[in-house]
Amino acid sequence: MKLISAFLRLIRWPNLLFIVLTQWLFVYAIIGSKTDLGMASHFHPQIFCLLVIATVFIAAAGYIINDYFDLNIDSINKPAKLVIDKLIKRRWAIMWHVMLSVAGVAISFYIDYKAGTYWLGLTNLVCVFLLFGYSITLKKKLLSGNILISLLTAWVILVVFFQYPAFIQFQDAHENLIRTTYHSSLTRISFLYAGFAFVISLIREVLKDMEDREGDEKYGCHTMPIQWGIPASKVFVAVWIIVLIAVLVIVQFYVLPFGWWWSALYCLLLIILPLVLVLKKLYQANIAADYHRLSVYVKLIMLTGILSMLFFKIYS
Repeated sequence: MKLISAFLRLIRWPNLLFIVLTQWLFVYAIIGSKTDLGMASHFHPQIFCLLVIATVFIAAAGYIINDYFDLNIDSINKPAKLVIDKLIKRRWAIMWHVMLSVAGVAISFYIDYKAGTYWLGLTNLVCVFLLFGYSITLKKKLLSGNILISLLTAWVILVVFFQYPAFIQFQDAHENLIRTTYHSSLTRISFLYAGFAFVISLIREVLKDMEDREGDEKYGCHTMPIQWGIPASKVFVAVWIIVLIAVLVIVQFYVLPFGWWWSALYCLLLIILPLVLVLKKLYQANIAADYHRLSVYVKLIMLTGILSMLFFKIYS
């Protein structure tokens, strides 16, 4: 039982559940809300479930290999949270990384075969190599690792958007105008949420670098807090928070004419105001514990942001 608990900690099971929730909500609330546009649709849950499993396996493999190469740094930054070498042997960590990566990519190629597509297997194979490269070197470089992880976070949403024709089939093929309207609307919403995921993830990644500065500096990392200093890193994070708040406010003015009052209130109370609070506490933060707390707050804002997808179902 202790070994199972250690393995679940190693693969960051709450983050994996977050991925499942994000992809399920995207299909249920956003894609599902659009099926009333005069098109009879047929949902293939098997292909969608395989897509989720492939994403989760590749993400879990990424967490494992990251901890494998971060062993020395984590022994300084997070000694109480060490799993590899302490509870799980290094060779088993590598074996699990390989097995999960191979399984995730194999499932992706199977989806390509069943759906008649050609890109998912290769794309997820690239994701595996990018996560490996991140763990070895990119995370130690200025912004490179932060941007990569933020892009992969956005990809959790975009991969469902690009793949949805494989598990959502519309029967009224002659309704070209309706289909075009549907896809155009879905594209805007998809990239809006992907953009939110990218920016909020970038903010959190830099906060985590600020928290981990001591161990990172000792082992030769060149993260933003080390290269630019904490004050400049705070400015970087603050700018992105302000940009995100501004975009969210603009979006609310766009949806209010459609009567989405509850959605706007939700966004104000559970996304925008918490971001303002993070901005305030960022100015006051001084020690690693402060940045850890801010990172947790941002993760909760990510959750409330993703849960806002439900309003597309409510107002459909």
